[in-house]
Amino acid sequence: MATGRTDPERRDRIIDATLDLIVDDGVAGVSHRKVAARAGVPLGSMTYHFSGMDELLHEAFTRFSGTIVAVFEERLGAATTPDEAREAVADLVHHLSGGNQRELILTHELYTLAARRPAYRELTRTWMGRSRRALEWHFDPATARQLDALIEGLSIHRALETEPHERALTVEAIARITAPRS
Repeated sequence: MATGRTDPERRDRIIDATLDLIVDDGVAGVSHRKVAARAGVPLGSMTYHFSGMDELLHEAFTRFSGTIVAVFEERLGAATTPDEAREAVADLVHHLSGGNQRELILTHELYTLAARRPAYRELTRTWMGRSRRALEWHFDPATARQLDALIEGLSIHRALETEPHERALTVEAIARITAPRS
């Protein structure tokens, strides 16, 4: 591992360590000292790479939301018919709630931060906008907005429930939302 300013991966390690700490301790438990220790970098690297904790948290959550949008784009990009697009939406619900505690915790920590702080609210709006644009590859904007909310809501409920949700019910809910309007 390189040291000093010649370490091109240091900034990324700091961001990754921040996300790991958020998962372990929540946003409130993240400090420059803890992040530096987790990333294996000198404490001074924190202020060299980031103007403060706000910039670091914003960068970390931006990276995280980008990984979720990439999942949306991958799943929806593979669909070539309306039925495949509906199946892709069901896949998203079940993937996002399928037991990845890290993603669940990071999502909830970001939502909590966004509820309190406008800059993070804007980050979540950007995330939702990107997700909706991927949904709009197959659905009109109003339907995409409803599907985005459905994906979020069902993912949260499925992840926190003790009883499994049947995929058939998810597909049925998606079919209702995407049914042609008369």
